[in-house]
Amino acid sequence: MGLFGRKTSAVKTATASTAATAANPHLAAVTGEYTIDPAHSTLGFVARHAMVTNVKGKFNDFTGSLRLDGRNPAASTATIDITMDSIDTGSADRDGHLKSADFFKTDEFPVMTFRSTKAEALGGDDFRITGDLTILGVTRQLSIDLEFSGAAKDPFGNERVGFEGKAEILRSEWGLTWNAALETGGVLVSDKIKLHFDISAIKNA
Repeated sequence: MGLFGRKTSAVKTATASTAATAANPHLAAVTGEYTIDPAHSTLGFVARHAMVTNVKGKFNDFTGSLRLDGRNPAASTATIDITMDSIDTGSADRDGHLKSADFFKTDEFPVMTFRSTKAEALGGDDFRITGDLTILGVTRQLSIDLEFSGAAKDPFGNERVGFEGKAEILRSEWGLTWNAALETGGVLVSDKIKLHFDISAIKNA
């Protein structure tokens, strides 16, 4: 399983690792254990509302870790835990509804988790990570397209790496089925949810 490499045959793994390193010679330098910095990261989503507009939201409380291996990308991993009560759509009433039994049932299922299982190098700075996403006790596979944003040392001496990611899910596949019919046809909340991520992670000492 990995964040940079392809876990198939040994030949394909070697090819993907070589291609990724060749396209990104700095990847070897970022090898190590990292902790996601929630103060400089965003885990967001977009849902279609009433068939006419988009509602954007994010989660404010989460923890995560990365193990990056630039020389052997297939050895890299990623995990994240998201506190569901930290959902933020800019409306207290809407957030309360999302936390209720109609949606996330946060009293019963307080955490959403992601655990990587494999990844693909797509060329250049582009990768695809696949893993197990668990919501409401239901675990299903999720693939996320990622772009490696780069590595840098910040003014405080922290070694950082960055990724941008996007994915789409059908919320009904995780048991999130609440909806309301519109008089003009259609439904209040889209089944398709767009996910977007901006990740900044700090290398552990």
